[in-house]
Amino acid sequence: MIYKQTLHSFQKFLISLQTKKMLNIYLTTLGCPKNQVDSEHLQIDFLSEGFVFVESPDNADIFLVNTCGFIREAKEESIDNILSLAKKKGHLKKLIVFGCLAQRYRDELKKEIPEIDGLWGIAEGKDIIKFCRDLTNSQDLGDSHIMINHQAAVKPLTSNTQSFRYIKIAEGCNKKCTFCVIPSIRGRFQSIPSGSILAEAEVLIKAGVKELILVAQDITDYGRDLKGYSLASLLNDLTDIDGDYWVRLLYLYPTSITDELLELIAKNRKICKYLDIPLQHSEDRILRLMGRRGTKKEYIKLLRNIRRRIPDITLRTTFITGFPSETEEEFRCLMDFIEEMRFDRLGVFKYSKEDGTAAERIKGQIPEKVKNRRYDEIMKLQAGISLEKNKELIGKRFRAIIDEIDGNVALARLYCHAPEIDGLVIIKDLHRFQDSADPEKGNPAICIGDFVDVEITEAYDYDLEGKIMLL
Repeated sequence: MIYKQTLHSFQKFLISLQTKKMLNIYLTTLGCPKNQVDSEHLQIDFLSEGFVFVESPDNADIFLVNTCGFIREAKEESIDNILSLAKKKGHLKKLIVFGCLAQRYRDELKKEIPEIDGLWGIAEGKDIIKFCRDLTNSQDLGDSHIMINHQAAVKPLTSNTQSFRYIKIAEGCNKKCTFCVIPSIRGRFQSIPSGSILAEAEVLIKAGVKELILVAQDITDYGRDLKGYSLASLLNDLTDIDGDYWVRLLYLYPTSITDELLELIAKNRKICKYLDIPLQHSEDRILRLMGRRGTKKEYIKLLRNIRRRIPDITLRTTFITGFPSETEEEFRCLMDFIEEMRFDRLGVFKYSKEDGTAAERIKGQIPEKVKNRRYDEIMKLQAGISLEKNKELIGKRFRAIIDEIDGNVALARLYCHAPEIDGLVIIKDLHRFQDSADPEKGNPAICIGDFVDVEITEAYDYDLEGKIMLL
C-alpha cells in the first residue's frame, strides 16, 4: 500500500523544502532487482520526511549503501563500494550500510570498517529513517550541510528509465538449495498481499510506466501462503488494470510451473511471452547435491511443453558451473543439454563457496581455473546460439519499448528482452524519424517509454539493430 502514499509523500517533501534545513542523501543499491525495490520503498519514506536524494556523493551529508551478500563477487562489490565511500566521508558525513551483506556479516563489518556509522539488515527501514531524522536535529553534522539547489538535485526513485519498474511480490524462500544463503538472510517465503501489489502497479501505470516486472526469489510460490489465491490469480487481476503495458515474469522454479499458468501466458496479450527459469544444472547427480527438485528428463519435458503451448516463447535460464564434485563428463553433458535445448537467453554463475551452506561441506571443490574455463566454454557456446536466433529475426517486425534516447540513437527492447540482463534493439538515425514526425498522421515524435513498431535489420551475438516503421 506504500505507493498509494507517493503523491502525499512528495507534497510533504515540497513543503519541507521551505520549512527546515534538510540532509542530502546519496544512495547506492547493489545486487538484484529485489534490492532495487527495497531501495525505492525506502526512498519514498525518506522523501516523506523531507530528505533530499542527490546524484553525487560530493553533495551528500549521508551515504546509504544497500548491499548484496549472495555470492563472493557480490560481497566484494559491496565491500568495495563501502570502502570507497568511507574514504569520502571524512568526519562530517555519515555512512550507513544495510541490506543482505549487513544482515549476514553485521559484527564483522562493525569490526573491520569502523568508518560505518550505522548498520542495519533486512526490513529495518524505519530504524534507518529514525537514525537519520535524529541526525537532523543533532550537532553531529554541524554546519556541514551541502548548500545546493534541492529541487534540481532530487534523485529519481529508481535508476531505471520510466519505461519499466520492478515489483516485488514476495519475500524470502522455502527452498533448500545447498548453495544458497538467501533463506538464512531473508527468511521463509511470504507472499506480499495482492492489494498492496495491485495498488503499487496502478500508481506506476498511471505514472506512465509501460512494463511491470514481477520479481521474488521464486514467483511460482506466490499465494501458497494465502487462501485460494495464486500467481495466476494475481496476473489476472494485474492485467485487468486499464492501460497499455507489459507484465514480465522473472525467476520461476521449474517444477512449480503449471499448465494453468502457461495457458494464461499464452492467451493474455499483456503478459510477455518470456520466462526466466533458473535450472542451475542438467545432470541428476549434481541437481540432487544442489538440493534442486526435478531431473533432466523432467526438465526436457517441461521445456518442450512450454514451447508447444507458447510457440513464440523466449526462454531464459541460468546454470552454475564448477559445483563441488562436478566431473568433466557431467560438464560435457551440461554443454550437450544447452546445445539441444537452445535457450534464447542464458546466464552462468561460477560456483561460490558460501559460509554456512551445505554445499560448503561437499568434498571435491573445483579449482578456480577449471571454473573459469567451464564458464568461458558455456558462454562461447551460448553466444553462437544467440547469434543464430537473432539472425532469424532479421526482416521481422515487432512491437518495442523505448528505454533510452541519446542524441540520434534510441535503445529499445522487444518482448524477448528483459531489461538490464538481455540484449537491446539499437535504433540509429533517430533524427530522420523525429524530423518526419506528424501527429496528425499518427507519427508523433518518440519519447522514453513509448511503444513503437520496429523492423529488425541487423543481428549480433546479443543485440539487434532495427528501424522504426512509420504508419
